[in-house]
Amino acid sequence: MVTLTALWVPILVASIIVFAASSVIHMAPLWHKSDFPVMPREAEVLAALRPLAIAPGDYFLPRPGGTEEMRSPEFKQKVAQGPVVVMTVIPSGTLFRMGPKLAQWFVFLLVVSLFTAYVTGRSLGPGIAYLRVFQIAGATAFIGYSLALCELSIWYSRSWRLTLKGALDGLIYAALTAGTFGWLWPR
Repeated sequence: MVTLTALWVPILVASIIVFAASSVIHMAPLWHKSDFPVMPREAEVLAALRPLAIAPGDYFLPRPGGTEEMRSPEFKQKVAQGPVVVMTVIPSGTLFRMGPKLAQWFVFLLVVSLFTAYVTGRSLGPGIAYLRVFQIAGATAFIGYSLALCELSIWYSRSWRLTLKGALDGLIYAALTAGTFGWLWPR
């Protein structure tokens, strides 16, 4: 067993490496370039939504008040008539304020690396071969970076294409995390 305090260097270094890699992946015109296509008639949609002053939050439309309403012919008609929308409203002017988002992202990376360290440290002792550390750390990091994305496609109809691209990102991040842990594992 290896303690978390003995793994603070790989936790921090893995987080920094993944932070840099994710920046490249999302700023370069690679596989995320086409994630969100332009909304048809975008100007009209925005003009129609603006006067409604929808508060920031997550919305599902149409939304039933309960299971009885969901079974009603009126609600079924709303769903059949469409559109059916899952929507996140972001506070105006905050989308491209990257500082707070990048800070939250880095904290998330630290948390994934911390859990990776915990599982790997409890599974392996010091002096273990690089490949064995890579296996345990990589599997754990992949779980942290990728598997929860499936829930959005299953329950909220998020595009499986987006989910699979996110899982590919997670695989890259997991490999970088695993490589870092293997490299810096206590001897």
